[in-house]
Amino acid sequence: MHLRKTASLTKIIVRASACAMMLAGNLAIVAPIHGQEPAAPAAAGAEAPTKVEHTLMDRFHEGGWVMYPITACSIALIWLTVDLWMRTGLKKMAPPNQVSQLQDLFRAGDYVGAYQFAKSNNSPFCDISRVALSFVGDGEEAVDNALFTELNKTNSTITTRINYLSVIGVCTPMIGLTGTVTGMMSAFATLGTSGVGDPSKLSGAIGEVLIATASGLFIAVPAFMFFYFLRNRLQSSMTGLQDVVGALFRKMPYSHLKDAHVGEEEFYAAIPNWVNGGEGVPAAA
Repeated sequence: MHLRKTASLTKIIVRASACAMMLAGNLAIVAPIHGQEPAAPAAAGAEAPTKVEHTLMDRFHEGGWVMYPITACSIALIWLTVDLWMRTGLKKMAPPNQVSQLQDLFRAGDYVGAYQFAKSNNSPFCDISRVALSFVGDGEEAVDNALFTELNKTNSTITTRINYLSVIGVCTPMIGLTGTVTGMMSAFATLGTSGVGDPSKLSGAIGEVLIATASGLFIAVPAFMFFYFLRNRLQSSMTGLQDVVGALFRKMPYSHLKDAHVGEEEFYAAIPNWVNGGEGVPAAA
């Protein structure tokens, strides 16, 4: 139990570190944004226009309120990408040491020990094997149905997480476009009150509100890339997991395991209470 807690803590630290590194790299790419304030042509002997540096926080504030949900989406994108990369690997879904241990227990015919081992280890391979072992007393068809159901459950659980990347890819451009529209409304409202005496103010305002759209696209493009990449990675790993589990239960001696209760699940079905002595005679009222 202590080792499992230590392993879980290590995974959390690794994921958080990877997220921090990816976020820092993203900031390093978009931070050095420089701009130059528009100025009238300098007269002879006049000073050259000064170059104004725009920091990342300046750009963030220029983007308006939509930058907050876009930032939240970027953090979710990084976290999901790191988490799903770790989850969808075949070695993560079917750790080689666990596969080897269960194979040895199956060779020895110790199915109760195999069930206990699978129950004490947390991985898709062990979860699927544990559920299938609990059905060996019901025959091959019941085991095959259990394997099919658990494989689909594992695939569905991870696919749901991957689909969140598609949601981020769809929503972030819309969020950025919303910020652009509201910013343009404000810019034209300012133009209506101050007139067209200085068009540079309008062009500057338009450039600022477009930051929201650009930020949304910066998040959406990698979100869709990781969505398709991780979906294909999951399909490949699920095929490998199915092969490993299928090989484990191939040639099972079902005739010797008939009505065996390998697992620890409790059964609730019993003879109907209106049957007397199990002979089909209704009990007296």
